[in-house]
Amino acid sequence: MKQAAEHLTPVTLELGGKSPCIVCADANLDIAVKRIVYGKMLNAGQTCIAPDYVLVDDSIKQIFLDKIVQRIELIYGKKASESEDFGRIVNVKHASRISELIEPDKVVVGGDVDIQKRYIAPTVMANVKLTDPVMQQEIFGPVLPVISFSELDEVFTIIRQLSHHPLAAYIFSEDKQVQRLLSSKIQAGGVVINHCLQHAANPNLPFGGVGNSGIGHYHGKFGFDCFSHQKSVLKAATWLDLSFVYPAYKGKLSMLKKLLK
Repeated sequence: MKQAAEHLTPVTLELGGKSPCIVCADANLDIAVKRIVYGKMLNAGQTCIAPDYVLVDDSIKQIFLDKIVQRIELIYGKKASESEDFGRIVNVKHASRISELIEPDKVVVGGDVDIQKRYIAPTVMANVKLTDPVMQQEIFGPVLPVISFSELDEVFTIIRQLSHHPLAAYIFSEDKQVQRLLSSKIQAGGVVINHCLQHAANPNLPFGGVGNSGIGHYHGKFGFDCFSHQKSVLKAATWLDLSFVYPAYKGKLSMLKKLLK
């Protein structure tokens, strides 16, 4: 952006951030867990819009954790390293970085690491605090921290504290009022209700960030508009030329005022 500014070149930036999943007490938990695991573990968590962490209502926290463990083991098996459906980290450097975010005493599933093979198991961590290393950066890997909340106001406070403008926010609730409240009060590049990642695949929706997660948007026609200069062309008629728009304006002021109202 700095280099572009020196040449007055416009830019669109799609950055990242800690994209939250909010799981409310009334959520369809089987569907929520299925879709969160899909969204988080796709490409071993290496997508810019992957759910970064989960905020789950305290009343369903344990059920949620039990179901997410069952789901991970169902689709990847007891040893995800042997699964043909689970990827690897892009390089050793990032595998090492991600491994350092895992705190063994907080792991409820996964936690296995092989740096040289670039393998990080699908990992879920519970009882995570906002000050933990895993909450200090975008994870960009298959590690999912889970934090509980008791009031919706806590959700807004946590999101503001971690990443005021996440690239995406995922809301799991069956209550339309809760959906509206969360989607209107969370400033994110995009919001998906009861799914993950799907907004990026829809060409009818603008995709991009806001604030520290990016500038501008694209995809579909939005991408065409983003990378095009919309040049204005006005063609004036010559068969009519109103004299009162030209100086001198003495005696014309009242007419001009009426015209410009």
